Formats: sequence, structure tokens, C-alpha cells
Amino acid sequence: MPKLERAFYLEKNVLKVAKSLLGKVLVTETDGLRTSGRIVETEAYNGAVDRASHAWNNRRTGRTEIMFAEGGVSYVYLCYGIHHLFNVVTNIRDVPHAVLVRALEPLEGIPVMLERTGKPKLDFTLTSGPGSLSKALGISTALTGQDLMGDRIWIEDAPPVPARNIVAGTRVGVAYAMEDAYLPYRFSIRGSKWVSRGKGLER
Repeated sequence: MPKLERAFYLEKNVLKVAKSLLGKVLVTETDGLRTSGRIVETEAYNGAVDRASHAWNNRRTGRTEIMFAEGGVSYVYLCYGIHHLFNVVTNIRDVPHAVLVRALEPLEGIPVMLERTGKPKLDFTLTSGPGSLSKALGISTALTGQDLMGDRIWIEDAPPVPARNIVAGTRVGVAYAMEDAYLPYRFSIRGSKWVSRGKGLER
């Protein structure tokens, strides 16, 4: 399938992008090794007005500056000093929207993924959860700023997931965001066994 075009990432509604990414295929190619997975779970981060976002209140640091780029580049950050988390930067320049990819259904290069993660066999833990999927696909902070139109990491088009098959919930690990922690900004494909086991806050 063709790569998503730049216009896809320039959409101004980050929630729409987060839902539209479901079903698309995330691909990496490293040293001639191609790995891919179908996106089954995402989280939207609504920039300067979202207390859960790294760019809340237009915070610009060495780490977050890439979030202010034109949509269609990657933002990969290190969580707890261990996990590399892959985000898609969206919207126009200077509007720091991003979508975290939380889980994939593995498609291509599964033996390579198993080797990278040290797993003996395929099960949902291979690419369920943002840190796990990054390890499996060879994604690290070295890919921050990569153009998603390029040949190292990109997203391929696929038929849209019907609205009735999309589940909305609260994001994981953002209790610090106060009221914004309860926003229904996490989306997943109904019934997918690859969706992460992470739990958002509930009132």
C-alpha cells in the first residue's frame, strides 16, 4: 500500500488523526530488515491546551521542539529511561499536536521482532504497549525528527476502521494532567487481542 501523504498529517483535529491512524500500517526498515504492524491503539495529545502533552502551555525544550514542526515527522522520547515511545507529529508548524502509537498487530518481519525482543514465540506482548512495539520494530530516539515520507520509518495506507469498531477511553499514565487525564483521547480497535492492557483513569 502507498505511504500516507503529507496532507494526512496536517489535519488540524488531532482526535481525528488518532482515530484515522487505526488500521494503518507502521513500517520500519533498518539494515535491509523490514518490519511492520497494523496500528490498533493510539492516544491523542492536543498540544498547548492539553496538560498531558509534553508541549502543554507551548513548552519548548530540546526534547519537545520537534513537536512544533510541520506534521508528518516522528517524535520518539525515552520513558523511565528505558522505553522508547513513538509519536506522530501532526498539524501545521508551531501547533504541537502528536499521536502516540500504543499497540500494533504484527505483520511483517516477525522473526526479526522476536530476536530484537528476546521472545521465544509470538504472543500479544510482542507489540502490545508503546515500549514493546518500539523495541520490536527497532524504533529508538535516534529516529526523532525522521520524515514519515522517508525510507527508515513510515506509515502505509489501509482501509479505514468503521466508527462502530473504534473504542474510546482515557489515556494511560497521565494522572498528573488533572482534569485532562479524564479526556477520552485513547482509541483502539474493538476486539483486537493486540490492544495494550494499560488502564486509564476512571471517575
